[in-house]
Amino acid sequence: MADKVIYEKKGEVAYITLNRPEVKNAIDLDVHHRLREVWTDFRDDPVLRVAILTGNGDAFCAGADLKTHVPEWADAGPSLARDKLPDGFAGGITRGLHRLYKPIVAACNGWVLGGGLELAMACDIRIASERAQFGSFELRRGMHPADGGIVRLVNTCGVGIALEMELTGEPISAQRALAANMVSRVVPHDQLMATTEDVVARILRNDRRAVESAKETIFEVIGRTLDEQLKVECLFGYALCGGNPAVEQRSRAFLEKQDKGRAGATANKL
Repeated sequence: MADKVIYEKKGEVAYITLNRPEVKNAIDLDVHHRLREVWTDFRDDPVLRVAILTGNGDAFCAGADLKTHVPEWADAGPSLARDKLPDGFAGGITRGLHRLYKPIVAACNGWVLGGGLELAMACDIRIASERAQFGSFELRRGMHPADGGIVRLVNTCGVGIALEMELTGEPISAQRALAANMVSRVVPHDQLMATTEDVVARILRNDRRAVESAKETIFEVIGRTLDEQLKVECLFGYALCGGNPAVEQRSRAFLEKQDKGRAGATANKL
């Protein structure tokens, strides 16, 4: 039997592919537990810096596999919410392992539905194929997102798009997702992985400590007052400037016009 999750390491990049195309890469309990192992390994591997998450076939992920999850939920009783609080979905990346400061880029190759939308929104950058569609269909089944879907839709896209998607249960196109700030780019389907890898190359160009500190800072400022946000940014940013030996080296390369990926008269490649 083929692996339900394909996990590959290529240099500093982890490639994670949901591999259940026959059910639109729906996440059953086996995949949920396997993804927890994958995310934990990605977090702890000192070589890996960035992950690319995608799906096999014509879907990124259709969410929870109701054949396995509904019986689990039905038998749990009122304690389900408390039991699920530390566990999250898709291996815990939506909640539980969400404080993972290595960047994760989602290559949204097709349908992104339900828990699949929660999974995509838990990633840091989303690149969409022109074929991708995004939807939250849980209300059609008598429930609504519980693993960060509503929270991240509101934080990333705003109340309006969150209300429309949740209350109607209708999908939106990749272009509409782009307009709503849900995805960063929409590209021809056959260019999706190349574009995603180009974005990853630009992340890898940057200093590792700076990248991970920036992600942590963004997480920390969400929901705070303006004064608190400014304080957090100052503390994190200047701690990095004062404690990262790469600052002097990289600044010298910039001043000498030798840093990678320059534009303008002194342009060079990544």
